[in-house]
Amino acid sequence: MAASSAGGGSGIRHFTPDIHSERGEGLTREVASFIVDCRGGQLPEELIEVGRKSILDGIGLALAGSVARSGRIVQNYLGKQHLSGDATVIGTALRVAERFAAFANGIGVHADDYDDTQLAVQEDRVYGLLTHPTAPCLPAALAIAECRDNTGGELTLAYHVGVEVESKIAEAISPRHYQHGFHSTATCGTFASAAAAAKLHGLDLATTVRALAIAASQAAGLRENFGTMTKPFHAGRAAEAGIIAADLANAGWTATDRILESPRGFFQAHGGGYALEAIHGKLGNPWTFIDPGVSIKPHPSGSLTHPGMTTMLKLIVEHDIDPAQVERVAVGTNHNMPNALIHHRPSDDLQAKFSMEFCIAIVLLERRGGLPEFTDEAVNRDDVKAMIEKIDFGVHPDAEAAGYHKMTTIIDIELKDGRRISGRADFGKGSPANPMSYAEVADKFRGCAEFARFDGDRTERIIGLVRKLERLESVRELTELLG
Repeated sequence: MAASSAGGGSGIRHFTPDIHSERGEGLTREVASFIVDCRGGQLPEELIEVGRKSILDGIGLALAGSVARSGRIVQNYLGKQHLSGDATVIGTALRVAERFAAFANGIGVHADDYDDTQLAVQEDRVYGLLTHPTAPCLPAALAIAECRDNTGGELTLAYHVGVEVESKIAEAISPRHYQHGFHSTATCGTFASAAAAAKLHGLDLATTVRALAIAASQAAGLRENFGTMTKPFHAGRAAEAGIIAADLANAGWTATDRILESPRGFFQAHGGGYALEAIHGKLGNPWTFIDPGVSIKPHPSGSLTHPGMTTMLKLIVEHDIDPAQVERVAVGTNHNMPNALIHHRPSDDLQAKFSMEFCIAIVLLERRGGLPEFTDEAVNRDDVKAMIEKIDFGVHPDAEAAGYHKMTTIIDIELKDGRRISGRADFGKGSPANPMSYAEVADKFRGCAEFARFDGDRTERIIGLVRKLERLESVRELTELLG
């Protein structure tokens, strides 16, 4: 094996092994080398700009998540452990050790299923069903950077290294991984937090290899738990697990040096295989946050509902649709989308996030779909239940033909006066095809902060600090505002 330059226009000097078999011998060391070698000056400005939006979004979601039922349970749990430390549990006065802050904040970011979404490159990697990249990575990086008093630039670098490793691993693993029940935010996200932690701790190549291996043995999370508090638990546990992995590796804990490529390693055990060409030489080449990009959610529900909600809102405004005039609504997608949107008659707010029927119904009735609409009370309203009965959700041949790397959603509305209104979207608002600006993400942040009854002055100061995050001399300038 030899060191050579890889990564194209990224400017990063990779350790690129002589990969000479289908198993990609040396792949784990290649990933570790990317983590170790990447420098802040090599991050493209476009990448930094995109990252600021996801970082601000993640902090806002942790604020909103701090008042969720899951947030209250986690805070009570941590309080009973009599823990001490210097890392902030966002939205609270709690200060705990890094791993526990990452755990709590990871749950908070993902609690409302309102966080950013990685987009697939290959057509058989189902669009929107790879990872939520920020939820497991940012909480780990932020907790460590706060405790180490890192600069904003160092936090920015660790965050981007982590989400890039997570995203490329998720892109590479066989789609069977997700289709058979693994939650990739949990499994691949563990590598994100480990990578970010290794970067902030300045671990060398051999130690980083071990950190990745320790992380892989903690990678877990099953989609059967979607629609419950255990889904955001996956993100929190992944954030915590990466910190544990890096700490143990740094202490001399031993582990294999080929956890990704081994016949008994992560890719084979969790997915039955992987696409070597999706990760070998591709870290930072291009950066996933640039191409194909990430999607930031305008609604606190599964991203697969967003093209339908975007289309429905557009049709409602264009045709001034009165919900009382709706006879039937047909919503058609490819067959992978109903595999995730499994709650057809939801009974609480968590199930509603994975219910296409609810998401369309609430938009029809309220002409919006934000945090106040995703509550137990809203889900169980009589008018919502009645509207859900008018919505047929299933597979549409045109959506199926469009490919699984899209979220193609076709809406057909039948009104009582005989009119039929139709619309279609491959992508929702917030996707790279229809992106949210920093100002729009800031408005979403304000909504999350207001939902959490967070101080308005601090809200505006946080928005301003994240806008220049990479120039902060200390991350604590930001974190002191988050409690």
